[in-house]
Amino acid sequence: MPKRRLVNRLNDLSNRDWLLFQKSWFVHNPPRRSEDVLLHPAKFPETLCAEFIGFFTKQGETVLDPMMGTGSALVAALEMGRNAIGVELMPKYAEIAEERLQKMGTPYYFPAEKAARGPLSQPENSMVSPFFAVICDDARNLAVHGIGEVDYILTSPPYWDMLRMKGFETQKERAEKGFDVHYSDDERDVGNIDDYQRFLEELVSIYRVAAEYLRPKRYLTIIVKNVKKGGTIYPLAWDLGRRVGEFLTLKDERIWCQDNQRLAPYGMGNAWVSNTMHHYCLQFRKG
Repeated sequence: MPKRRLVNRLNDLSNRDWLLFQKSWFVHNPPRRSEDVLLHPAKFPETLCAEFIGFFTKQGETVLDPMMGTGSALVAALEMGRNAIGVELMPKYAEIAEERLQKMGTPYYFPAEKAARGPLSQPENSMVSPFFAVICDDARNLAVHGIGEVDYILTSPPYWDMLRMKGFETQKERAEKGFDVHYSDDERDVGNIDDYQRFLEELVSIYRVAAEYLRPKRYLTIIVKNVKKGGTIYPLAWDLGRRVGEFLTLKDERIWCQDNQRLAPYGMGNAWVSNTMHHYCLQFRKG
């Protein structure tokens, strides 16, 4: 019998590139951030977004980031010929994202104020030219924006309230340069919740809403770390795997490693404290 031809229904990759992506760990050192996005205290690297978007979508499909920050996932999606929809609570970050996307020369876009007025409608010829939508709102309000179904969700949450911790990483250096050292002072911002269980519940509620717009058999990727606070590790990645796994199927994880960060002598001579240089990239599928 003739061999049945393999039909790739998920992406546009070659068999070799498909296999390479299936490796359970990878090293990715993001390039230096540009000036227009340095304001955001925890930017998502476009180069990393591109790898995941390239595996989980085909050209012409639609990517959603419900917590988009300055729009890294959207930039990567447009560069790869995908439609891009992003939601951001803070107006200043939504404005930066929209400016970045407009500069790409995308012929069809939805300004934030249009998205807020009513349902999005796919523009004519959008299958040829990808479109983007920037929505400045709480992601739990997605229902009022009528975004329709999406083919992939790629996102990274705040790592609890760690940006508000005294001495957290490069806070002093950022403050001296006039950059933001935390996301916002908005009470709706989950990065301002100091109780871990409440933070987890609110974060899961956002992903539950976003998952309603995901097409069946398509994927949601959450890129996240476990969190160290007050001498205790809080298993944020593992808790999200368990909780989001209640309404989507947790299919796998990829470990993103960075090997270009400076080592710090935490606990030296006294106690074990690691230099955390990896993130968990959790893949969920809608049944």
